[in-house]
Amino acid sequence: MKNLIKREWMCIGFCLVIAFAGLMICSRSSFLYPYNDWNDANSYFTMGKGMMNGLVIYRDLYDQKGPYLYLLYGIAYLISHTTFRGVFLLEILAIGSFLYICSRIMGLFMSRKWTYFLLPILEIAVLTSKSFYFGGAAEKFSLPLLAGSLYLSIRWFKDHACESPRIRELFYIGLMAGVVMLVKYTMLGLYAGLMLMMAGAFLGKRDIKGLFKGCCGFLAGMLLPVIPWLIYFGWKKGLSAWYECYIYNNIFFYSNFEQEALGIGQRIYELCKLLLWLFVDNPFFFGLILIGMVFLLVSKQFRWFEKLNIIVMAGLLFLGIYVGGSNLPYYAIPLTVFAVTGLLPFGRLLDRISTGEGKRLPYAMTTVCVVLCMGLSYRLSMNTPFMQQSKEEYFLSRFQKIVEEEENPTLLNIGCLDAGLYTAADIIPNCRFFQTNGIGLQEMFREQERYMEEGRIKFVLSRDDGGMTVPDHYELAAQEQYQWDGKSFVYSLYQLRE
Repeated sequence: MKNLIKREWMCIGFCLVIAFAGLMICSRSSFLYPYNDWNDANSYFTMGKGMMNGLVIYRDLYDQKGPYLYLLYGIAYLISHTTFRGVFLLEILAIGSFLYICSRIMGLFMSRKWTYFLLPILEIAVLTSKSFYFGGAAEKFSLPLLAGSLYLSIRWFKDHACESPRIRELFYIGLMAGVVMLVKYTMLGLYAGLMLMMAGAFLGKRDIKGLFKGCCGFLAGMLLPVIPWLIYFGWKKGLSAWYECYIYNNIFFYSNFEQEALGIGQRIYELCKLLLWLFVDNPFFFGLILIGMVFLLVSKQFRWFEKLNIIVMAGLLFLGIYVGGSNLPYYAIPLTVFAVTGLLPFGRLLDRISTGEGKRLPYAMTTVCVVLCMGLSYRLSMNTPFMQQSKEEYFLSRFQKIVEEEENPTLLNIGCLDAGLYTAADIIPNCRFFQTNGIGLQEMFREQERYMEEGRIKFVLSRDDGGMTVPDHYELAAQEQYQWDGKSFVYSLYQLRE
């Protein structure tokens, strides 16, 4: 028993070490980068900062992701007020946990010694993908929960297929689903597939009573993470704002469900075309998924319901993310949980060709693999060129100096999401619509115009012209052109006249 515990802690330690090494190179939250200049991540940071300073998310600050994401960023803010060091630490924990759970999945089908060799390959496939983007995405923090649910599902179908699913495990899966729902609910497709297969397992045993108990166990687990937020928003009188921002506006303003009323055939065609482009953009981890799906279909090691279980979960996760019509590079991150299946045939092959005499061989190969993967991650990551940029050369540094000359600066972002000045200058927003979100919400534009007309804001940061005219009682304090994600923008900082 002690040896088993020691082995698991060694695996956890290994996963955290390679997560640190990989993220240090591939995430802009890393200390090797001058800033994480991704607007979305800075927006999450400002929302978390506001929460930790007594503001009520959604009611006092507007953004569209789930409350658990803002709680994580609030914790990151407590670790470091003006940098992404706290986010980097949480990323290490998230990716390290994801890799450890993937090692458990692989351990169901191969010798655990070879998982050490294969885990760095899985990590580089995820971290160097275009979908990984700049680091700090909501989807990335959900990977351990999605992988954990996948593990419990695979383990049950592999080891207990002759029994009805256990209520306790369904409760744990529901618990993870509840947290995922309150990070970004488009990822719930995996759970729809999982519960569909579990229901089929109950019905296959004609266990109607068990099916009812299983549904109750899953829903009880799913409800548990919601209760703290019901209490929080109820106490803060923010329930209606929570519903408006996170549910209603996301469905009716952010998604493209109403785009030209595509027919079923046309929508299927668009989804297939999208899947092809995702493969082209992310050949490494989508290649692993393809290998894994082919291996599932042709391998006699898996029974038909084991194969169907994984395929249904992957298919409904894809649909849940993309059926609304919206598409951004980082949306595909949740699909990386299925990349682990592509490593199973290699693990099985390694088990067959390895001998008992070569016990040290896996660990020597692992060392070489880790070194090669870290070197490749530097060459393959889309982020590493930004590592060379000096912090002093970045426009935020110069804008920060101007803003900090004011004793109690206030700020508004127009024409873009949070550009990072709230974080760099440690400013807590004093207005609900502190940035311009990517939704067609007229109230947001009216309120931002009102903030400026009333002189409520001392500094206005505009990208290009922001789609709005900055009033005459503001003067241009600084202006710079900046290249970001292959595009050129002009950032202008306006200051309220004395």
